[in-house]
Amino acid sequence: MRYKFIGKNITIWDSIKEKVEIKVGKLGKLLPDDAVVNVAASNTKGTNKIEITIPLYKKILRAEVSDADMFAAVDLVVDKLERQLKRYKGRLKDRAKRGGSVSEEFGLFKAEEASADESAKISKVKSFPIKPMDPEEAVMEMGLSGHTFYMFINSSTGDTCLVYKRADGTYGLIEPQK
Repeated sequence: MRYKFIGKNITIWDSIKEKVEIKVGKLGKLLPDDAVVNVAASNTKGTNKIEITIPLYKKILRAEVSDADMFAAVDLVVDKLERQLKRYKGRLKDRAKRGGSVSEEFGLFKAEEASADESAKISKVKSFPIKPMDPEEAVMEMGLSGHTFYMFINSSTGDTCLVYKRADGTYGLIEPQK
């Protein structure tokens, strides 16, 4: 495994790097040998945040934890990743039982060799009118609809946008890139 460390408003100490490498290294039996582990650490207002992202073939594993203690944050984020990997591995075993290829999921073959029957299947299609409105109004409409996201046309730009509720209770806005 290769590790890439990025510090935002913080210098990542060697002891943190070693702890991440040891803890994530224990997950090595669940990861391919050529996996790249991206570690981003930041410090904002006394709270340490660590985010680990591991891109795999057809899947990106990502976990993020905030804690006052950076070492505790490393433990918690690796625990989250381990749960995700075990759940993902269970899904791969189920797929293998149904005749799917587990080795392709882990990227042991090139993307061109992936079969067409593994593509995502859409089970339901919904359509609804998209109205021009500002993002604040879209958040209000989203609350009324009971969903965690809402698509709308931004009245100031004319672009199709999406608002969504984040895990921390705030809202996010996705706009198309120009």
